[in-house]
Amino acid sequence: MCGYIAILSTLRATAIDGDQARWAFDTAAKAIGWAIVFDGLDGRIARLTHATSDFGREFDSLADVITFGIAPAFLAFAWGVRPVEEVAGSQLVQRLPEIGWVLTFWYVICGAARLARFNIDSLKPSTDRRHFIGLPIPGAAGVIAALVHCIKYPVNDWMYGLIWLAIVAVLGFLMVSRIRYPSFKAFDLRSRRSYLAIIFIGITIYAIWAFSEPMLLTIALLFALSGPTARLVSKIRPHEPSPQEVHVS
Repeated sequence: MCGYIAILSTLRATAIDGDQARWAFDTAAKAIGWAIVFDGLDGRIARLTHATSDFGREFDSLADVITFGIAPAFLAFAWGVRPVEEVAGSQLVQRLPEIGWVLTFWYVICGAARLARFNIDSLKPSTDRRHFIGLPIPGAAGVIAALVHCIKYPVNDWMYGLIWLAIVAVLGFLMVSRIRYPSFKAFDLRSRRSYLAIIFIGITIYAIWAFSEPMLLTIALLFALSGPTARLVSKIRPHEPSPQEVHVS
């Protein structure tokens, strides 16, 4: 439902101008944001009620392709590429819509591949539930939605349009990469928490409610960059030698 609302709101934004278009784009971004919240709850509810099934796993992936694949790609093109079409410029500017078609489709196909790989890996008994392999598609969609929600005004400069498409392309690459991302599936909501953790969670929720634009963008970017940052740190930081590598003099 949220993905469908996001697509309809994006379509509406392309048919109107001014502040109404800006708020229609924002509505589409918010719909994707709410979908991320619901996506984090549906699996937990299914497991708590013992209602998991193969059908549910496949149906969830189909919903994710629409909500976190097609809807964000559609929003990315309509918000960051289509407004530039009306601006006269060089040959590169005239080719920008075609580049946008290719890179937004790249995002969709990478997201679908990421979901297919996740479904296969989830059936393996050796799967590490503490980590995802590749950026989860809700995380990629969250970056697009958070940027639109924070800026709101559509892109109307070809240089910013190219930067925007570069971000979309990188998100697609991160989804199909082998970079590890933290998973919150093993997070137990029923376990006891210290009062400091409760205070921190409360402050975070209030900050998102009061300052949603910068807070949601910060959270989305931190999560998207956490995987490459951890990979870079692991390569730079020297590893302790294994017992087989220790030589006695």
